[in-house]
Amino acid sequence: MPRTAVPDSTPRRNRGPAAAADNRRALIAAAREVYAEGGLGAPFSAVAKRAGVGQGSLYRHFPDRTALAVAVFEDNVRELEEYSAASDRTIEDLLDRVVDQAVGSTALIQLVTADPADGRVAAMGERFRVLVDRLLTRDRAAGRVGSHIEAEDVTLAAGMLATELARADPAQRPAVARRARALFAAAFAPR
Repeated sequence: MPRTAVPDSTPRRNRGPAAAADNRRALIAAAREVYAEGGLGAPFSAVAKRAGVGQGSLYRHFPDRTALAVAVFEDNVRELEEYSAASDRTIEDLLDRVVDQAVGSTALIQLVTADPADGRVAAMGERFRVLVDRLLTRDRAAGRVGSHIEAEDVTLAAGMLATELARADPAQRPAVARRARALFAAAFAPR
């Protein structure tokens, strides 16, 4: 005779507002996994399920997919800001990190780049531009980047790199990254 599961008689304690930050972190981590596995076609509800939270919590934190994608990329930008703060970091180092982040966020890149006029996306782009400006100033002073290169050139290169990686077959992404990086290195070199 098959055994039936005995429901846990201990009710789950509702932690209320105390759980909000943990739930948000869990949702962001789940979004990275769900959209990496299923692309943009993955159901929004799958994020809540993977995070182990209810649909209400998902919509309280992220009313739409773009809000969730922006939250993922805000974490990415924060990580890039912290990484690039070290005085020995370069534009090349930044692009290495962009490649690493893009490979894990391909579907979300497509979502964020679909609406660049969205104020949430624009604010994140401005933060990225500020960190690029800092690295570019450092690289110019060290003679690693030509004076003809502007911050907009580097942000364009990073965007192109992320977009191409998102569109590439997963097996081809390392080769695409190498080719793009070689083009950027040649273009950025002092003249």
